[in-house]
Parts: sequence; C-alpha cells; structure tokens
Amino acid sequence: MTKLLILSVSAGNGHVRAAQALAATAQSLAPPCTAVHTDAMAHVAGGFRKVYTDWYIQLVNRAPELWSYLHQRTDTTPHHAPSQRLRRGIERLSTGALVREIRREKPDAVICTHFLPAELLMRERNRGRIDYPVWLQITDYDLHNMWLIPGMAGYLAATEEVAFRLRARGIPADRIHVTGIPVMPAFSEPDVPALARNTCAAELGLDPSRPVLLMASGGAGVGDLPSMVERVLGLGGDGNFQVIAVAGRNVEAHARLQALAARHPGRVVAVGFTNEMHKMMAAADLVVTKPGGLTVSECLALGKPMLLISPIPGQEEHNAGFLMEEGAAWLAYDAIGLDYKVARLMADPAKLANMAARSRALGKPQAARAVLQHVLGAVA
Repeated sequence: MTKLLILSVSAGNGHVRAAQALAATAQSLAPPCTAVHTDAMAHVAGGFRKVYTDWYIQLVNRAPELWSYLHQRTDTTPHHAPSQRLRRGIERLSTGALVREIRREKPDAVICTHFLPAELLMRERNRGRIDYPVWLQITDYDLHNMWLIPGMAGYLAATEEVAFRLRARGIPADRIHVTGIPVMPAFSEPDVPALARNTCAAELGLDPSRPVLLMASGGAGVGDLPSMVERVLGLGGDGNFQVIAVAGRNVEAHARLQALAARHPGRVVAVGFTNEMHKMMAAADLVVTKPGGLTVSECLALGKPMLLISPIPGQEEHNAGFLMEEGAAWLAYDAIGLDYKVARLMADPAKLANMAARSRALGKPQAARAVLQHVLGAVA
C-alpha cells in the first residue's frame, strides 16, 4: 500500500487544516492509501518553534505594518541573498529531529502544505539522502517568493493565476497543477441533504425562513467578536436576521456571546470550539470572516458569500483581492464599514444570491481528491 507523509507547520491554522483534509480524504480513496500527517513544529527545537509560531502570530496581531514590510521584503529577496542563506542555516540547525522523523517514516511520497519542510527535504534530496518525490501545496490565492523551491515533483496551485505566477517565476509548466486548496470531506459534499441550508439552520435552533449571518472572527479595526455581534444585532430595525457567532477556543468570548444570546432570544446562537463548522456555514446566507486561505476555501466549497474583515497584510490581503475581483466577497475596512455592509447585504437577498453563485463557481470542494490523484498517479 502506498504511504504518503503529509507535512504541515502550525504557524496559523490553515497549513494544518489543509494537511488534515488531505489525510482524511486519503482514507476514502479506492483503493485507500496510508496517509500520515505530521506537524513539523512537533519535531524542532523549542526556541525555534516559539519564534516560528508564537512570534509570527504576535507579530501579525500587534505589528501588522512590520509584518507587511517583512512580507514584501522577503518576496523580492533572491534565494541566494545572504539573509536567505542565514535563514536556511538556522532552520537546518533547528530541524535535525524533524529530518530524522521523516526518514523514519519511509514514505513513498511527501506532500508539504508549508514551504519550510519542503525546503528542508529538497536539500536532503539534492544531497542524495532521500529518493522519494516531494510535492508542495500552496495554501493561499497568491504566490510569495518563499513558495518558490526548485525541484519539487509538483506544485499544487489554488487558481490559474497562481499557476501563471509560478510559470512566470521560473517553475516548469509541466510540474504545476491547478487543484484548489484542500478542504475537509465535510465541505466536499455541498449537495447532500445533511448540508441543506434549511436543515442545518433548524438543527441550530434557527428559523429557516429568516436570513442567517455567520460571524467567525474579530480583529484589528472591527473589534472583538462579542462587540461585533452586539452591534450588528442593532442593525436593520426590525431585527430580521439571525446570528451564529463562533468563538472557537476563546472561553471569555464564548461566555459573553452566551450572555448576548440570553438577552436576544431567538436571534443568536453562541458557539465555542466546534467540529461542525461545515453545518454552521451551510446554514448561513452570509459569512463574516478573516480571509485566511483555508477558511475562504471552505466558504467557496459551500458556495457562500463573504464579508471579509481584518486581513493580515500580505497573503490575506491578496486573498481578499482575489475574492472581491471575482464577485464572491466584500471587504469591511473598519467597524463602521462592517455595520454598513452587513446591513446592506442582509437587506439585499438578490445581491447575496449573486455573490453566492460567484462563490460556488470558484469553489473546488474536491481539491483534496485532485491533489491525491496527481501525487498517487505519479508514484504508481
């Protein structure tokens, strides 16, 4: 049986979710293959892990202007520049245990959903220490210099534009495959009865005959999630639409949302951490979210219009630009814009329907299966 090793990096959640989607989809293939998902950060030096994950999250939250500068600067810095060679040297010194873990797994092929393990493995391959193919899954709707690692067996792109950019920056065309970004199997069957909009709304205790707004994140410029929900509940005067608010693992925010739900019976569903985000999205007529590559891919897979907020400078801004160009999303720059655009969109079913159609046309719910078909076909 073919064995795939899928490597992610827990700097943000999207790379991990893409890897989980590939591993879960592999189990449903006929014939099935063995897929092992490993977070690279579980096998690196503690200090390196802290800098690579915690520092990144703190930087984008507390100093987005600095992150924007670094993102742009590294996108134009050649791979042979001294700063890039220094970065790679530090990574090699910090990731010896990861390389040993990969060798221990003895896979037939590797799929990386982050550039760090891909770069390490290509060094191993170039030195003759491994002989299996390494594939790279790009997890945003734009291309950054860090993803340009020569020698990959294949590059898996979200869109034709990303593929075009790969070719323009020197990647051979025959190694580029437009697959979309992998989403979990739960998002891959939008037409099954269990994911019907009215069914999911009723399961959540909502009135299927009234519009539903899903709010899944807060951020800089728009406020924290409970405050956002409290503001939008006052929009529209007649209180026509209902809100699903997902706090995730933020216990304090969940408690505040539950208090809001008690004060507004029948209008708010307060959710903490959930494994049923696909049902929340299926029930919604509009999704308010940050434009992370995986989150928006899930929305596209289910054909959901989006109101985007608080994009991280660089990759999430580019994701937002793509979605707005294609007509699947609007962007709220601040709290006032959020209130205005929520009110306007929720009062315009025709506009939401048009955005939903554009979203559905862009969606690639079978992206994980397409990725695996390319990889396994090349191994066979």
